[in-house]
Amino acid sequence: MHSGLCLPYQMAGTSTRISIPGFVLDKPRNSSAIVPRQVGFGRTTLPQASSSWFVGRKTRRFCGIVNSKSREGSSSSSSAVEDDEGDKNAVLLGTEKDESGAVVGFRLIPDSGNAKVNEPHATVSIDKKKADPSDSTADSRFPRVTFNIIFVTSEAAPYSKTGGLGDVCGSLPIALAARGHRVMVVSPRYLDGGASDKRFSNAVPVREPIKVYCAGGVQEVSFYHEYREGVDWVFVDHPSYHRPGTPYGDQFGAFGDNQFRFTLLCHAACEAPLVLPLGGFTYGEKCIFLANDWHAGLVPVLLAAKYRPHGVYKDARSIVVIHNLAHQGVEPAATYDNLGLPPDWYGAVGWIFPTWARTHALDTGEAVNVLKGAIVTADRILTVSQGYSWEITTVEGGYGLDELLSSRKTVLNGITNGIDMCEWDPSSDVHIPSHYSLDDLSGKVKCKIALQEELGLPVRADCPLIGFVGRLDYQKGIDILLSATPELMQEDVQFVMLGSGERQYEDWMRQLESQYKEKYRGWVGFNVPISHRITAGCDILVMPSRFEPCGLNQLYAMRYGTVPVVHKTGGLRDTVENFNPYAREGRGEGTGYVTCS
Repeated sequence: MHSGLCLPYQMAGTSTRISIPGFVLDKPRNSSAIVPRQVGFGRTTLPQASSSWFVGRKTRRFCGIVNSKSREGSSSSSSAVEDDEGDKNAVLLGTEKDESGAVVGFRLIPDSGNAKVNEPHATVSIDKKKADPSDSTADSRFPRVTFNIIFVTSEAAPYSKTGGLGDVCGSLPIALAARGHRVMVVSPRYLDGGASDKRFSNAVPVREPIKVYCAGGVQEVSFYHEYREGVDWVFVDHPSYHRPGTPYGDQFGAFGDNQFRFTLLCHAACEAPLVLPLGGFTYGEKCIFLANDWHAGLVPVLLAAKYRPHGVYKDARSIVVIHNLAHQGVEPAATYDNLGLPPDWYGAVGWIFPTWARTHALDTGEAVNVLKGAIVTADRILTVSQGYSWEITTVEGGYGLDELLSSRKTVLNGITNGIDMCEWDPSSDVHIPSHYSLDDLSGKVKCKIALQEELGLPVRADCPLIGFVGRLDYQKGIDILLSATPELMQEDVQFVMLGSGERQYEDWMRQLESQYKEKYRGWVGFNVPISHRITAGCDILVMPSRFEPCGLNQLYAMRYGTVPVVHKTGGLRDTVENFNPYAREGRGEGTGYVTCS
């Protein structure tokens, strides 16, 4: 039995859904709200009643019979049938007791065949506190279970961010902590010597440095800690994280020692719950590790190869979360010794490139693939949308791992990303010049005019303003967008782009701006306030991604009343409902436009 997270669920025949603070929830189809119909977390269907209930990792089976009074909140927990006489003569076949000796389960068989027997049901109370009757998310039939959750990630906003990974790992831990879980986020302490170093100013050193073995020697790392919004933010400190650029590279490309830098992160993350006395005591061995992408992919392998053979972390569980399968942490096979794994575990991460991908005739194609090792050893595999969980099992979307992922379909699921509704709220956004809401959209027009003025475009409220925010690379379909821009500029529109990435696309944006001064603006780089102002000020947001595991910008756009135009792939297909002008007796229905090409 594997421990699991408290996920949203839907009971049979209802539309009940657990809400997670700070994340977008469902809205009815006929709602006029700006938010989309399907955003936030996915659902897991559970049966109406079950004879098997999960308490931690131990399964307790009992066939209790509960009458209608007890379902309505009766204080009597011993009533098994609606006939009093039958209750007196009922036979107790057995009891289930917890560690303290208290009876938590029973099995009663009524003596009389006249008694009305209800559907088998039993209630297990894990939380000693009385449930709040005003809490619509509470369901007394399900146990309240909390976990020690360890997020391992290469970036977490606001400390470090290059895309959706940073957003999710900066917001989801806070939402889980609000539900009662004890949550730690382990990420590198990136210092570039500039103003951005202030993001770590509230993090203080905790305990003395520790030593970990990898890269053929002993490495010394330190930990910094900040407790914020119910979450323990732990930063791994090492000289390899102190350099200009992004978490992964600089203007010259990806850092050559990224395998070492993130191997170090994984080793330190496995040690952190054991050695850091946060809040007065450590997290201990009974944890759930959430390893995000290949940068944290060595964590499940280390648990299996380094710790469990010695009886450590035997009750821990690991989940690998795939935000982007295209990046797998592949390096030459000779670098295996740098990972700090036992020699006999090479098979877990060993990888053979297909013949067509090899560099020359004598190339054997042997390599190590960190993400492959995570997929092999993790207890569960998650993607950031339902659509993407299917796409990665296909040849087209599997990037060489489709057969392996297909073999693990029983533990592969997709949960759609959510957004931080406090940060992305047009009625209170600190980055936009005028606030607005569903009831009063006049502020959106003011945001559009302010954006046109800021970018030096002609101020025209009646001219469609199109926006793009994202990385400038092949995945995002940026070449398609830029090649179509000259034709688009023949129309009466304005177009603004924000992003950084491949040099050729950055230069292309500069060229288009000089050519279409009255219609086009390209902002090379990434700026959080500008991204908010583009989302609020534009009428349309385009996302021509070739593949998109989830995507957050389309969620932001719908939240801000901006129409998303997206490619029908991955999470974009899952979250944007294609507009149908003929639905609802001609009144229309949908949240954006979904294109197939």
